[in-house]
Amino acid sequence: MALVQYGGGVLDMRGSIGGQVHARNRYGNYVRARTTPVNPQSQAQNLVRTIIQTLSRAWSGDLTQLQRDAWEVYAAAITRVNKLGAQVKLTGFNHFIRSNAFILQNGGSRVDAGPVSLTLPGADPTFAAEIDVAGQEIAVTFDDSLAWANEVGGHMGIYMSLPRSSATNFIAGPYRLAGTIDGAVSPPSSPDAIAVPFPVGLGQQVKVKARIVESDGRLSDPFFDQSSVVAG
Repeated sequence: MALVQYGGGVLDMRGSIGGQVHARNRYGNYVRARTTPVNPQSQAQNLVRTIIQTLSRAWSGDLTQLQRDAWEVYAAAITRVNKLGAQVKLTGFNHFIRSNAFILQNGGSRVDAGPVSLTLPGADPTFAAEIDVAGQEIAVTFDDSLAWANEVGGHMGIYMSLPRSSATNFIAGPYRLAGTIDGAVSPPSSPDAIAVPFPVGLGQQVKVKARIVESDGRLSDPFFDQSSVVAG
């Protein structure tokens, strides 16, 4: 489905319609032919699909009405921005799936109770990632004083893009889960080393994505760092 913003003419369009895909990069809007990608049925893809199916059943079968209502209250307070820059609101079901899919993919335990704090966690302003070719590791720098790092049930998920050539300036993904930094009463130390999910070579460009979730199930929007692979 395409998202369209109308004005005196069409000002912006994102998504697919008919045989076309409308998108935007650093140079402006563009249109390409729509193609149906091959579904590799990878282990990671199948895991995410299974998690979402399980959570969908849990919403109607396991959660109490009070818990579902709490997620709806949380959803009503959270405004997000879509691809066109418009402000939108998700449903309580959407937030339950969004948060818990991340939590379960990163090895945590499902959070059924809707969050009482009606805000999203912010990005970590200190976040940085350096990729070492010798160790094939990502050195992740983070602020260990943030709430997620100091509580059981808090997590930072680290995702890495496919490596690109040294001349690449813009990387949009796709990303693969590299690893998880778990919060604890005694917080993890920064930087933390995580094995790369794709082999990297010296000088390649890599983009690393992070998200944090707090123990009450509130999930941040993603934040990023792009860097060259170094000798270490």
